[in-house]
Amino acid sequence: MNEPSVKPEREKWSGQLGFILAAAGSAIGLGSIWRFPYITGENGGGAFMLVYLLCCAAVGIPVMICEITLGRHTQRNPVGCFNQLTPPASLLAHFLGGGMVLTGIALLCFHAIGWGITSLILGGLVFWKSWRIVGIMGVVAGFLILSYYSVIGGWAIGYVVKAASNQLVFETVAQAKTTYLDFIGSTGLVIGFHFVFMLLCVAIIYKGVQKGIETACKFMVPLLFIIMLVLILRALTLPGAKAGVSFCFTPDFSKLTAQGVLVALGHAFFTLSLGMGAMITYGSYLGKNENIFASSVWITGLDTLVSVLSCLMIFPAVFAMGFEPGEGPGLVFQVVPAVFHRLPAGPLWGTLFFILLAVAALAAGISLLEVVTAYFVDEKKWTRHRAAIVTGIAIFLLGGLSAVSIENWDKLPAIQKAVAACFGGARASFFDLVDNLTCNWMLPLGGLFICLFTGWIWGTRKAIEEIRHGSKNFADVHLLALLAGLKDDPSHNSSTHPLTLASMWGIFVRFVCPVAILITFLHTIGWLNLKP
Repeated sequence: MNEPSVKPEREKWSGQLGFILAAAGSAIGLGSIWRFPYITGENGGGAFMLVYLLCCAAVGIPVMICEITLGRHTQRNPVGCFNQLTPPASLLAHFLGGGMVLTGIALLCFHAIGWGITSLILGGLVFWKSWRIVGIMGVVAGFLILSYYSVIGGWAIGYVVKAASNQLVFETVAQAKTTYLDFIGSTGLVIGFHFVFMLLCVAIIYKGVQKGIETACKFMVPLLFIIMLVLILRALTLPGAKAGVSFCFTPDFSKLTAQGVLVALGHAFFTLSLGMGAMITYGSYLGKNENIFASSVWITGLDTLVSVLSCLMIFPAVFAMGFEPGEGPGLVFQVVPAVFHRLPAGPLWGTLFFILLAVAALAAGISLLEVVTAYFVDEKKWTRHRAAIVTGIAIFLLGGLSAVSIENWDKLPAIQKAVAACFGGARASFFDLVDNLTCNWMLPLGGLFICLFTGWIWGTRKAIEEIRHGSKNFADVHLLALLAGLKDDPSHNSSTHPLTLASMWGIFVRFVCPVAILITFLHTIGWLNLKP
């Protein structure tokens, strides 16, 4: 007689530390080490950095609490999470879906074919699937982002090899740019490093949550900080480094524009891995007794610390060597190699820096692959091994299009013409298209919908009941008493606590965060122009 099958127990983190390090690794990624320094350089330095820190506190932490809470409560991937919590009908979802459909029609009238069709599809899915579409968007976003993110991760691995073999030898940024363009134009080489990066991601996810992700992040995140501190110490000992430190930490608000504020807000959202299902998925492996609020603060704090340290690692050396801080996206792959070449033992410092970049990319890459893997494990009942391998192969194949399209798009003329016809632009590379679709559309819309769902549909009251497990101070202690260190003093607490962390969080999730994310979204897609 056959015994009834027993449902396997869901994997868990070994504890709060493992979760924080894994989630912090996901948040740090390339955004903190590559993107943050160059957008800080483009927007005036210290003042931009200060605004960014405020954005992380005001928007990043509240939305992160939402995602982790949803994941832990349902113990499911993003799709399973919203399938479980979505009500039978939602007027707000129908309103949002209808609005997106009308927007799509308007875009088609102005001959924005690609984005008009995109808006129509998303709006129709929101109207049809209701809030379930949020989970679907998270999984699809994770899949698409990793397809091109792994290409950049491959570049970092390639530059580790180049730096270690002393191939990054040039005196000027122009020479570095030529080397960079030659490298990304070498299709076979780029796809090879793209394959190595995806192979590492699959190998880690294949081993599971504790033995794979947690073990890897407990090694990679401390390694990341150690390498950063070594490079910072080297940068600060250079003659003229003081100017770089002053650039980072001296606020000059005359250089900060309204557009710069929105860039800071958008980056705070992107760099914390919000809206892409990663925090929901990682939160689903969190035990009931772990403190969600404290974890969110630690994750945001570690990510922010790395962002600040990245500037302190790069700008003192850039100023000391006489380069410009506002070089844009080429700062890491073009300016930094030229800086290290001028230093004694340049290959050593360059190798350490690109190892740092590759480690950060890998920590984020595994979180994106885990989002997709968890979907197939939870919803399709695949084994983890099968899900990791199959999805890894699919992402690698799609990423090949991004790798080819950057410099060798002409080799795929049919696809190039189709993309250019739908989305405009003379080249309209597949890499840029996927980056635009995910980062400018799917992530902010996903974050906006998560705030609206948590605040107005599922309800902040139910969310707070989940957060209370492991974090009673969040909802049961007066905020001023908590800040003053008087949470256990009866004279400063009563049976009702109208002003608590929970009440402040609820206000931000229901009102402040949705408005801030909506404004950032409109600015990012070019519908709100704040340039003087």
